[in-house]
Amino acid sequence: MSVSQPTRLADRAPPVDSTVFVVLGGISFCHLLNDMIQSMLPAIYPLLKSSFRLDFGQIGLITLTFQVTASLLQPVVGYYTDRRPQPYSLSIGMACTLIGLLLLSIAATFPMLLVSAALIGLGSSVFHPESSRVARMASGGRHGLAQSVFQVGGNLGSALGPLLAAFLILPRGQSSVAWLSLAALLAIILLMRVGNWYRAKTALPKVRRKALENRPALSSRKVAASITILLMLIFSKYFYMASLTSYYTFYLINKFQVSVQNAQIHLFVFLGAVAFGTLVGGPLGDRFGRKYVIWGSILGVLPFTLMLPYANLFWTGVLSVVIGLILSSAFSAILVYAQELLPGKVGLIGGLFFGFAFGMGGIGAAVLGELADLTDIATVYRVVAFLPLIGLLAGFLPHMEVRPRAPTPPDPRPAVS
Repeated sequence: MSVSQPTRLADRAPPVDSTVFVVLGGISFCHLLNDMIQSMLPAIYPLLKSSFRLDFGQIGLITLTFQVTASLLQPVVGYYTDRRPQPYSLSIGMACTLIGLLLLSIAATFPMLLVSAALIGLGSSVFHPESSRVARMASGGRHGLAQSVFQVGGNLGSALGPLLAAFLILPRGQSSVAWLSLAALLAIILLMRVGNWYRAKTALPKVRRKALENRPALSSRKVAASITILLMLIFSKYFYMASLTSYYTFYLINKFQVSVQNAQIHLFVFLGAVAFGTLVGGPLGDRFGRKYVIWGSILGVLPFTLMLPYANLFWTGVLSVVIGLILSSAFSAILVYAQELLPGKVGLIGGLFFGFAFGMGGIGAAVLGELADLTDIATVYRVVAFLPLIGLLAGFLPHMEVRPRAPTPPDPRPAVS
């Protein structure tokens, strides 16, 4: 069958067995833009701390507002869209982020800062579970690879945020945050295209989509216990990561007397290592088993976290890179492992785990900020160094025996030529 118009991204319905790299690339790039905007917020904390005369507790409260807004809503969004897919919700969520950015650029009081952080968190609550679903839909069965490609976009964006803060926002002041609204606008346009493809994919008959689900041979009780263990591992990872993403620059400035820009560059290097580790973790899980990647990532970072508080500036930089590489390889494997435990609940799992990760990051930032106020910033790193011991729990995760996938029913739609 021929058509009179050129085939668009939304009109191409590739075979379900193929990995749709154009969609993965698009959603990963939007993840880059989204997380670049988000990571800019903690990167300008030194500016906000000085301008608004904030203490560390108030800095932690800003992070808590952003993270909790995102974490509380993400499972709700995921649960709802599992039942009623919303192809264009990605663009709507990014519009909330754009409004939050514009408000942040003109905020004059601490409550206005909290409102802008909440709006950026609201955008994130929609973006992450739905974009994770899109990544799985485009994976062609290579779920670990797809999640890693999707995640690495976010990690690269998180690494770029501090650079933008150091060289664009910090020298020019708070009002320059408005320039990032252009990135949000670009993401909205791209997500409209992704939404077109998403809508075409959800038009497949329900029986065809169900045939693609793999069912683990585990009892409901074992599944629930495994999900709990995975959430504990997320707690360990993101509570520790909060110490670096929110307070690493302060640690370097206070302990080694480096400049703010130098500290931001160190943070960029750490976040770049996180991005690379994320890219590697998913494919390793596809090949060698996700349980081993999860175990090695969380527990394997322990020697390096224990050494970090006692290292000089050079070795602090080296250790932060090693920690970023190892610890970041876990999330893609954890997410796909959870999706395999509960097939057909991609949005719920994405929302639950992204939301829990964000929530733990926010709570961690608030708690560690108060700890820094009560003691000193160096004490924070001596305390959190023991968190990777929770990785021992990964030994209780089951080796899942997945039932063979049912043969793929033929696509009932006419071919497009």
